[in-house]
Amino acid sequence: MLVSLGLIFIVGYAAGFIVERIKLPKLLGMLIVGVVLGPYVLDLLDPSLLNISSELRSIALVIILVKAGLTINLADLKRVGRPAILMCFLPASMEIIGYTIFAPIFFNISYVEAALMGTVMGAVSPAVVVPKMVELMDKKYGTNKSIPELILAGASCDDIYVIVLFTTFLGMASGNEVNYLAFLDIPSSIILGILLGVIVGFLLGLLFNFANKSHKINNAYKVIIMLGLAFLLLGLEDILEPYVAVSGLLATISMACVIKIKDKENSPKLANMFGQIWLLAEILLFVLIGAEVNITYVLNSGLMVVALIFLALIFRAFGVFLCLIKTKLNYKERLFCIISYLPKATVQAAIGGIPLASGLACGELILTVAVLGILITAPLGAILMNLTYKFFLEKEID
Repeated sequence: MLVSLGLIFIVGYAAGFIVERIKLPKLLGMLIVGVVLGPYVLDLLDPSLLNISSELRSIALVIILVKAGLTINLADLKRVGRPAILMCFLPASMEIIGYTIFAPIFFNISYVEAALMGTVMGAVSPAVVVPKMVELMDKKYGTNKSIPELILAGASCDDIYVIVLFTTFLGMASGNEVNYLAFLDIPSSIILGILLGVIVGFLLGLLFNFANKSHKINNAYKVIIMLGLAFLLLGLEDILEPYVAVSGLLATISMACVIKIKDKENSPKLANMFGQIWLLAEILLFVLIGAEVNITYVLNSGLMVVALIFLALIFRAFGVFLCLIKTKLNYKERLFCIISYLPKATVQAAIGGIPLASGLACGELILTVAVLGILITAPLGAILMNLTYKFFLEKEID
C-alpha cells in the first residue's frame, strides 16, 4: 500500500503540475493518472488501498467541506434565498427527466430503468465543484452577488435528494414495493444535518474561546479536533441511517460555519491550514476517482451514450436557468452557474455499479453511462470553470 500511495502522490502531483502549466485544471491530470494506474489499465495500485478508496475519498471531501464552511459568508448565503433552495433539486430533477425521456428511445429500456439511470447521473460532484467555489471565494470572484455561495449550497444538498430518489427507483426496478415515506428523508437529512452541525459547532466554539483566553489549545490542535469531529459526524450518518436521515456533509459544513462566527480571530488561520491539508487530500481524491473508471466500458460504449449524456445536460442547464429567474445575475453569471453544475464524479463513482451488482438487466448500461459521464463532465466542467470565471464573474474590490 505504501508504494501505491507514493505513486499516487508523486505521479498525481507531477501530472497536476504539468496540466496546470498548459492552463488546464490540475484535477484533469490527476484523474488521468488514476485511470492509468488503476486496475483497468496498468493495475499498479494495491487492491487493499482500492478497497478503502471510498473512505479515503470521504476524508478528502471532509477536508474541503470544512475549508468551505470556514470561508462562507452566511449573510451572503442568506441573501441568496430562493435560488439556493431551487438549486438543491431542480437541475437534478430536469436531468432525470431528460434521461427518462431519451434513454428508452436510445436503448430500449423501461421508463423506470431510465429514471434509475437519471438518478445515478443527476448529482453534481462536490469533489469537483466545492474546491473551485472555495477558490473563487478566496479570490473574491462573484462574491458581490454570492455566486460561489449559491453554487456551493446547491452542490452540497442535491446529492441527498438524488440518492433518496435512486434508492426509490432501484426498489421499483427490482420489483420491490415503493416506500413513499423515504421521500421524507430529504428534508429530514437537510434539517437535522444542519441542526447537528450548528450544535456541535456552538459547543466547539465555546471550547475554542475558552482555549483562546487560557492559551491551552493552539490552531494546529483545533484543526485536529475539527477533523476528528467531522469524521464522527460523517460516521454518525451511517449509524443513524436505520432510524433517521441525517446529512453528515451538511453537518460538517454547518459546524465549520459556526466556528467561523464563534472564533472570528482564528477562523481565517484555520481556513488557511485546511487549505494546506487540501493540497495533499485533493491528489488522493481525484486519483482514486480516476482509478474507479473502467476504460473498457468507455471504449465500447459508442456515440449513443455520449449523445444521451449531452442531451440530459441540456435539460440540466435549463433547470439551472429556471432557478436563476428573477435574480440580479446577468447572462454571463448565469452561464457560469450552468457550467459549474456540469461536473459528475463522486456520487457516480459511488453508486454507478449498484444496479449491476443488484442483478438488473440495465446495470451494465447504467455503469457505462456513469463511467463515461465522469470522464466527460468532470474535466469539461472543471476546464470551463477555469477558463471562464475571470470573464464571466466580477471581482469584488476590498
